[in-house]
Amino acid sequence: MNHSAIISLYESQHKDKDLVEAHDHVTHQILYILEGEGECTLNKKDFYTEKDYFIIIPPETTHAITAKSKMTVLVLEFDATVLGVDVQNELVQTIFDEPRVQKLSVFDSSELRQLLRKMLYEQSHGDHFWKMALQTYMIELLFTIARSYQEITQPQDMNSLRVERLKQFIETRYFEITNAEDIANRMDMSTRYIQTIFKEYYGYTPLQYLTKIRLAAVKEMLVETNKDIISICFEVGFESIPTLYRLFKKDTGIPPNKYREITKKNNREK
Repeated sequence: MNHSAIISLYESQHKDKDLVEAHDHVTHQILYILEGEGECTLNKKDFYTEKDYFIIIPPETTHAITAKSKMTVLVLEFDATVLGVDVQNELVQTIFDEPRVQKLSVFDSSELRQLLRKMLYEQSHGDHFWKMALQTYMIELLFTIARSYQEITQPQDMNSLRVERLKQFIETRYFEITNAEDIANRMDMSTRYIQTIFKEYYGYTPLQYLTKIRLAAVKEMLVETNKDIISICFEVGFESIPTLYRLFKKDTGIPPNKYREITKKNNREK
């Protein structure tokens, strides 16, 4: 690792039967298997690896890799001190509590691949903000891994796990979702399937829930801020002011500006 880089991401390619001899690092490492299969030895324990597995390697962990086929690995190496004390305590310590090999869900694999692509781009072509961008994507990547690990330690049936991840995605990314196909593509499943399982668990479709979350955000911003309604509309992800007014009035019986006026007045009188 170039220690001046602090965060470094690079591709490592291996032929069938290639061996990376046992060694260790003072930095944290995450290895993501893009293709192929092999074995990874972590502190003398052997683990099987294949596509979409990732390998957590804490500092000073002796590790080795043996390729069982043509194998491509993305190696993410970083100095945790650049991420801030809270991130180190809450995320890095949780993820790197022990060396392990972990299989990602389809949804998390898609999320992680997108983050890694962004990091590779910033590292190679980014402007003068590239180091800050790497730190931002690094923290988001750690969140993805931490949540994936939490789900593994609290097993659920596959559908409930998928629908919970879908719900979580809508709640945290409501401002950037364009349509049901967008959600389905991010989960690598069909639109019909996510509609069916979500409605089965929650009683409404993903887009109905998306509207519910957006309207809740609008109500909060109408009361808690002085932002223009057009700014609020843009911020929460509605495609147009008429759409926001139509859905808001259907939900509350009154338009957004009237809701703001009445609610603020009631709050002052309490």
